[in-house]
Amino acid sequence: MLLASMTEFHATWAWLVIAGNAMAGIWSLAAIRYPQMRTRSLWWFTVFAQAAIYVQVATGIYLVTGEHKQMIAFHPFYGFVAVVASGFLFAYRDRMAGRLYLLYGLGGLFIAGLGIRAFIVAQSAK
Repeated sequence: MLLASMTEFHATWAWLVIAGNAMAGIWSLAAIRYPQMRTRSLWWFTVFAQAAIYVQVATGIYLVTGEHKQMIAFHPFYGFVAVVASGFLFAYRDRMAGRLYLLYGLGGLFIAGLGIRAFIVAQSAK
């Protein structure tokens, strides 16, 4: 399936950001209880899910600057808060080494929640 426009890509990619970060968060929280889930795959999946945030924000910036789309009130705010949250998770990983799975679990769910909120704001503007 080819996407017809950058707008369609942005809307579709939003679901990957939301689902990816939610799944990474749940996986990380489950790893607290079930040590066998503490695998390298968890961290690679988390890196992918959080990198997807940056792709999402970059496409949003392109839509506003390159295609001159109208900014929806507070929609960009949630994207930039997600970028900042991702940065905080990375910055605090050493300090919270004893609770790393809790940090990334709650962080992933928080980022997924930001994505859901951004999606709701975008839908309400239509």
